[in-house]
Amino acid sequence: MKKLFGTVVPIITPLTEDDKIDVESLKKLTDHCIDGGLQCLYPCGTTGEMMYLTVEERKLAAETVVRHAAGRVPVFVHVGAWNLADTLELAKHAVQIGADGVGIVTPAFYQISDRGIAEYYTTIAKALPEDFPVYLYGIPQNAVNDLSVSVCEAVAKECPNVVGAKYSFPDMTRLQQLMTVKNGEFSVLVGPDHLFEAVVAVGGDGVVSGNAMCIPEHYAAVWDALQKEDMKLATKLQRRTNILNATMCAINNIAAYKVILKAEGVIATTKMRRPMENLTPEQEEQLLKTMKELNYRVVPQM
Repeated sequence: MKKLFGTVVPIITPLTEDDKIDVESLKKLTDHCIDGGLQCLYPCGTTGEMMYLTVEERKLAAETVVRHAAGRVPVFVHVGAWNLADTLELAKHAVQIGADGVGIVTPAFYQISDRGIAEYYTTIAKALPEDFPVYLYGIPQNAVNDLSVSVCEAVAKECPNVVGAKYSFPDMTRLQQLMTVKNGEFSVLVGPDHLFEAVVAVGGDGVVSGNAMCIPEHYAAVWDALQKEDMKLATKLQRRTNILNATMCAINNIAAYKVILKAEGVIATTKMRRPMENLTPEQEEQLLKTMKELNYRVVPQM
């Protein structure tokens, strides 16, 4: 079964001025990420404003990316939703449209026991083909519920298609513990960008990075250095991305991505899905000014 690796991009969801999915911008964004040397695409994730999109909008976004990518890179669709029924519908749709796999965030808002989370994941995984890859997704700072090692172990044991996890809390201990699941076969990717190099160095498979949409050449360079085991260069490149990411994430990272991508002609508007906020005109101006001052297109060399 396919697994995620390298820089996985949880792409934003471009919107038109009248608040519809901007299909043409989404196609351009898909090309932008692939041409930038990034390894995998992950539509409808947290960065894609997933919980504020309807089920039909999420289907449209997923189908657009899968079909436009056309096998050039793997596309794993995030299908976690507010309830089990919607999650199952989105997961089965991902299979139907030819996605390479799915990611599923833990149940959100209400606190659920580990037993309940395991049952939730098992129900979904068993409703999909046995050879269709599933990643569990933990982001406790947003979803309330954490993703424990014991849950991953139990679900992976019962469901052979559960192949890994994306963990988006900066806990290196937890990340390394997850790597021991399934006798070390469990695929683990990190959400916090500053841990990209560190996680891969200790056996992880990569990073899920929204920042990478805006500075793809930097992430492509980090991954290349890691693949070559050139840790001195990887460290230098990681520190450079940390500086750039601090600027992009200073106020509202998703809105900042849209500002940068619009300025570069990749998407048509900076519109956010309400109640998500746009940057103010003053914040947009300062963001672009600072990024230019940082020469954000320049990748360090040895």
